[in-house]
Amino acid sequence: MSAPAYKVMLLGQIGVGKSSIVQRLVFDRFETSYKPTIGVDVYRYEAEADDRPVPMIVWDSDGNLGDAMFRHVYLKEASAALIVGDITRQDTIDSMPAIAAAFRTRLPGRSVSFLVNKTDLWDGQALFDAELARDGELIFRTSALTGDNVKRAFAETAKAIVRRTA
Repeated sequence: MSAPAYKVMLLGQIGVGKSSIVQRLVFDRFETSYKPTIGVDVYRYEAEADDRPVPMIVWDSDGNLGDAMFRHVYLKEASAALIVGDITRQDTIDSMPAIAAAFRTRLPGRSVSFLVNKTDLWDGQALFDAELARDGELIFRTSALTGDNVKRAFAETAKAIVRRTA
């Protein structure tokens, strides 16, 4: 019997790079033409956690749903959330803790990580870590363009899921 696939949500505002992250993760490519997600797109990915495969179903949500996302069936049985912000848009970074809190309210005890994306466009030193990691969330500075830390973020999420379900 094969291992169960764990549902992992990609959450965040419109245009932060959720679809680009999952495209880099699953297909190892970056699309230069932007096509907004309508509703949700679903992808399968197998991460490695402590030398064992962890199958994931990654739900790439659109950013239009706002708080309605947390009342929607999309979140049902989610094992983790990766919340994405755009390092070049402070408002998207500022919204990440509220998204995490809403996810935790709906699904307590699940893994939550922050992906501060588009680091390839940032030439300054960002100091978001202390502000974001109030509740022990992992923070990854990612670039869907270069692939920096994308697979690592999902591998760490897989480890957190395995620890929780063990």
